[in-house]
Amino acid sequence: MKKLTFLSVTAMSVLFASQAFALSDNTMSFQGEVTSETCSVTINGNSAKPLVLLPSVNATALATAGQTAGQATFDIGVSGCTGSTDAATKVSSVFVGNSVSTTGDLSNVATTDAATNVNIQILDTNSTAIDFSSPFVADGDLTVAAGESSASATYTAQYVATGQATAGAVESTMQYSVSYN
Repeated sequence: MKKLTFLSVTAMSVLFASQAFALSDNTMSFQGEVTSETCSVTINGNSAKPLVLLPSVNATALATAGQTAGQATFDIGVSGCTGSTDAATKVSSVFVGNSVSTTGDLSNVATTDAATNVNIQILDTNSTAIDFSSPFVADGDLTVAAGESSASATYTAQYVATGQATAGAVESTMQYSVSYN
């Protein structure tokens, strides 16, 4: 009887411990999608580690919170898609910020000679600022026309001031993917 009680208590402890670990901050999540459509994705023609260079701007152009400067466009393209010959295939860009500010922009994560009070703001294909407080999913921005195998969409990156900017480096990152709807 003691062995049975000991085993029951041990099993319950393991169950409760696994519940605690499942809800902790060190839980890693995985997401994916299985689809009948696939395409190759590029950013400005690069399929790996794309880099978007923003122009240098004077700190005086970012003197007060909300001011923007230094726009740089970038194209997301899909190619090699096996879409339908009869109907368009809806493909959407998906962005997730890696370090997001309280205003929903991409935080400046430069570690050497970093500018202060400056973030990077991304504008969607309609020139509306994207709020990275939650993942951004464009609605069919990369739709592949019937009988076609490629499409592209143009986005914009720009500096945005969170106060009076000081001179220095500005760096940020985001993850991107596409979703087939």
